[in-house]
Amino acid sequence: MTGAQMAVEMAEGHGVVRGTVNGTGSFLMRADRVGRETMLAQIVEMCSQAQRSRAPIQRVADAAASYFVPVGVAAAMITFIAWSVIGPDPRLAHALVSAVSVLIIACPCALGLATPMSIMVGVGRGAREGGLIKNAESLEILRKVDTLVVDKTGTLTAGRPRLTEIVAAESFSEKKILQLAASLEQQSEHPLAAAIVAGAREREIAFVPVDEFTSTTGGGVAGLVDGRRVLVGQRSFVEESCSIPAALDEAATEFQQAGQTAMFVAVDSQAAGLLVVSDPIKETTADAVAALHQMGLKVIMLTGDNEQTARYVARQLDIDDVEAGMKPAEKHERVKQLRAAGHVVAMAGDGINDAPALAAADVGIAMGTGTDVAIESAGVTLVNGDLRGIVRAIRLSRQVVKNIHQNLFFAFVYNGLGIPIAAGVLYPLLGVGMSPILAAAAMSLSSVSVIGNALRLRGQKLSEKSAL
Repeated sequence: MTGAQMAVEMAEGHGVVRGTVNGTGSFLMRADRVGRETMLAQIVEMCSQAQRSRAPIQRVADAAASYFVPVGVAAAMITFIAWSVIGPDPRLAHALVSAVSVLIIACPCALGLATPMSIMVGVGRGAREGGLIKNAESLEILRKVDTLVVDKTGTLTAGRPRLTEIVAAESFSEKKILQLAASLEQQSEHPLAAAIVAGAREREIAFVPVDEFTSTTGGGVAGLVDGRRVLVGQRSFVEESCSIPAALDEAATEFQQAGQTAMFVAVDSQAAGLLVVSDPIKETTADAVAALHQMGLKVIMLTGDNEQTARYVARQLDIDDVEAGMKPAEKHERVKQLRAAGHVVAMAGDGINDAPALAAADVGIAMGTGTDVAIESAGVTLVNGDLRGIVRAIRLSRQVVKNIHQNLFFAFVYNGLGIPIAAGVLYPLLGVGMSPILAAAAMSLSSVSVIGNALRLRGQKLSEKSAL
């Protein structure tokens, strides 16, 4: 609910919200707010309000068609009247054929296909690239985005704590420390314990028997592992049984300053080393942020995590601005402020706490690896949760809109040239006009041109070197 990457210790009197997962132990809870007053209900309401506040995009083709159709009908009527008065014999037949030709060629089929064909092909291309686009509005607005707001946990980072470092003290090996600690942590339900156990399994380390297991809330775990007394946990917890060498203490401080969690390990009343757990940045995130900067976008991080961790991640990725410790309503309000300041905002997130901000943004972008609420609130879903998908989506948006403009140009050129010819402007000079059969062929050709041009989107590259 908050977006914090690690479990947060709660004590008597602390408030919890619906959606909180209790990792270990038990507690008695008093419900202060129910129904519409709960945070989850407020998040749903904020999403609904933001979605209702969106103004529909006025299509260029709709505006053009509203003028073009009456103009075509008027041109046909004028053609009929003119040739009825000054046309060659038989005047009525000549006037009727010319008027029908004008009506046929003035049919705005190509104009009607110009936008939906490009959108349809563009949405399909987006799906091939791993981006599911819910509506044409999101696809069109993406090209105008100048500010990208991102969550941290699960968006920039993997969203799952992992064992990233092992520091061994003298007379201990990294493999032995991990084997003893992971065997002990197998008995715990804490998320950090799960990360240590998963790290041991990834390294194919065998587990050994554990006896006399005990868990101290907010401290750590202890037990007999393969006949040796092992403690794993915070410094204060381990320090009760042994002294901490200065080198280990300094290493732990450095890891913590880097936004990571360092746990001390003691074996038989001797400091054995450190196990470092963190939520690593996705491998593709740095490239994605760099590409977004090259495209002229400002990247802002809004996260519910602590400020130290957030600023470390921001420094690693060269993010323009960061705001930490934010609640869902605060994220929602910040996105609204950016839009009110004249920015076109896209919001990328994956959690329930991101849903209001996703709905409030001009374009919401959800990670496909995130929650259903976030996906439902967004206009674009990145199936693999790869931020490079945002870069491709923006490039695709620019290409689609460019393609729409080309289609509209084709439609106007065909109809703009075809109507005068069908009306008979060449007849006095060349003695030829346009029959309804030729008018139908020309009208069909304009539609074929629009469709063919739209299909080009299927093969256009979305790499950095593609022309936009």
